[in-house]
Amino acid sequence: MSTSLPPTQITPDISAIDAARLVASGEVSSVELTTLFLDRIEAHRDLNAFIEVPRERALAEAAEADAKRKQGAIAPLLGVPIAVKDLILTQGVRTTAASKILSNFIPPYDATVVSRLRAAGAVVVGKTNLDEFAMGSSNETSFFGPVKNPWDTSRVPGGSSGGSAAAVAARLAPAALGTDTGGSIRQPAALCGIVGMKPTYGRVSRYGVVAYASSLDQVGPMTRTVADSALLCGVLSGEDKHDATSSNRAVPDLVAACQRPVKGLRVGIPREYFVSGLSPEVKESVLRVAATLEAQGMIPVDISLPHSEVGLAVYYVLAPAEASSNLARYDGIRYGHRSTDAKGLTEVYRKSRSEGFGREVKRRIVIGSFVLSSGYYDAYYIRAQKTRTLIAQDFSNAFRDKCDVILAPTSPTTAFKAGEKTADPLAMYLNDIFTIPVNLAGLPGMSVPCGFDGQGLPIGAQLIGRPFDEETLFSVAAAFERVDTSWQKIPNGYA
Repeated sequence: MSTSLPPTQITPDISAIDAARLVASGEVSSVELTTLFLDRIEAHRDLNAFIEVPRERALAEAAEADAKRKQGAIAPLLGVPIAVKDLILTQGVRTTAASKILSNFIPPYDATVVSRLRAAGAVVVGKTNLDEFAMGSSNETSFFGPVKNPWDTSRVPGGSSGGSAAAVAARLAPAALGTDTGGSIRQPAALCGIVGMKPTYGRVSRYGVVAYASSLDQVGPMTRTVADSALLCGVLSGEDKHDATSSNRAVPDLVAACQRPVKGLRVGIPREYFVSGLSPEVKESVLRVAATLEAQGMIPVDISLPHSEVGLAVYYVLAPAEASSNLARYDGIRYGHRSTDAKGLTEVYRKSRSEGFGREVKRRIVIGSFVLSSGYYDAYYIRAQKTRTLIAQDFSNAFRDKCDVILAPTSPTTAFKAGEKTADPLAMYLNDIFTIPVNLAGLPGMSVPCGFDGQGLPIGAQLIGRPFDEETLFSVAAAFERVDTSWQKIPNGYA
């Protein structure tokens, strides 16, 4: 007699680790689990969290996982449904980067991170919505329309990985992949009340990820719990021969790191991150995290990261410069949108790109082309690169002399109203002011839920670690999670 439970008895609040355990034991089948989440995705289409949901393919993958289990297969994510940001290539499943110019692109191969998910037994349930080409902080620049925040659907979920964040928060998938170029995993994680992890640059392969800014981009997990994040981060990490920037460092047991003691570790509180413009409720919640960690034996220390205040300016020179180069490949010739009324090759390029790219992408291409142009390259691009080095040195000095981990706000405010900042690009860019320096320095960073404001909107605290020291981040985050219960709360209507 089968011991599997009917789908109605599987809670959508299940963690990835528990889902893997139940599938492995045969208590629940992957088909039942996958069906539950596919049905929830369909029932909550109003969130617009997904661009593509290959239902039949996902159920076939789930059936294959169940067959493998019966044959004795063991894998860390066997049969677990996972959502993937639609910036990451999936063989045979449309990958759009939320742009008209790629709206019908079907990749011929999987990104390395997707290959690693599949090797770990995961089932890809869908491709999540995002800001076009990952350029945005609110998930309002998508060609397929904005994503809504499940905590308050009149508000944004953050960006650019807003679809992944909303999907996990609304329990449409136990976990999802996002990408982070200047905060695009951590900021939406904070605004949606989930865990968002950006590994060290080079820890996870970028092969098969649609490039925005190649020296900054990094793939990472978005989950409900710290342990789930550790499990996925371990699966995704490791050297890849297809990505010359990937590190050959050994990948530690990050799930085990969640049980490491934190007593005696020093937590740095950077004074530059607690400035005017920071919501008082966010400040209070983050400082409460410091007090909670201190109660567990950690030692809070005051630190200074003096060049962080120019991180935003540096980022909006370097990232658009790289984007203008990376996006030059979309010309309407080999694949993607091609204008139907263009005459001559030059007009095909001009009209296809003009029609295919949205306003924010065009803005960043123009900025990037400007700072790389003759006469401005030294004044902007070279100076920005030199300042980037100073930002990295600030972190290096702090970790060498003062602390083992850094605590800061993730976002200066909680989720803002949809449309509130679309007319003011600078106001929108300021949402990433606390996350951008981490990308510029290539460090690991994580956002963990740490409370709610007076309107019931989630607040996130950011933990920053030494290069390739994800273990310490997970140990500290897990220590906080064991005491704080913010992560357990479910948005109304999504239980």
